[in-house]
Amino acid sequence: MDTEDVRLAVYRSFAETGRAPESGLLADGALRELHEQRHVVLDRDGRIAMAHPFAAVPLGFSVMGRETLWWGGCAWDSFALPHLLPDEPVVLVATRCPGCGAALAWVVDRDAPPAGDQVAHFLTPAARMWEDVVHTCGHQRLFCGEELAQSWYAGRLDRGYRRREPAEAKEYFHSVGLRGPFWGL
Repeated sequence: MDTEDVRLAVYRSFAETGRAPESGLLADGALRELHEQRHVVLDRDGRIAMAHPFAAVPLGFSVMGRETLWWGGCAWDSFALPHLLPDEPVVLVATRCPGCGAALAWVVDRDAPPAGDQVAHFLTPAARMWEDVVHTCGHQRLFCGEELAQSWYAGRLDRGYRRREPAEAKEYFHSVGLRGPFWGL
């Protein structure tokens, strides 16, 4: 398989099944080349983590078609899926607000952006997104409103700010009356 064959195999597998193809079936050199060209993102073990707009790992957004479930890499990628999938003109995009934990869902089609007054937050500046694109996508989130989005990163611009570990962040959010995105804690 040449590099273009591998690229098409990766994207077709994601489109048809919601999953990356088995890495053993693909030419390792071609995958590395596709990674360098930013067609795919490989994890530390050389497995496909992302092929934008698809993700092989959950990063906060699920996208449900008629019969297939995909992981969207981020809000941006999740809302793009109907444009890439010819047999899925309408999908359901779902996530949770990182500030309050509320379920958020939209029916997304190719005609217009979904309605809603949620606020998108992009933690990583665009010029630095590819330094760690999985981290970047995992932190492009949608909040119920501006107040919650502001609370999530409160204090980062203040002298002496110390990043909270997950358990500390959970405690902080509870102290200000928010539930927060603390799955598994």
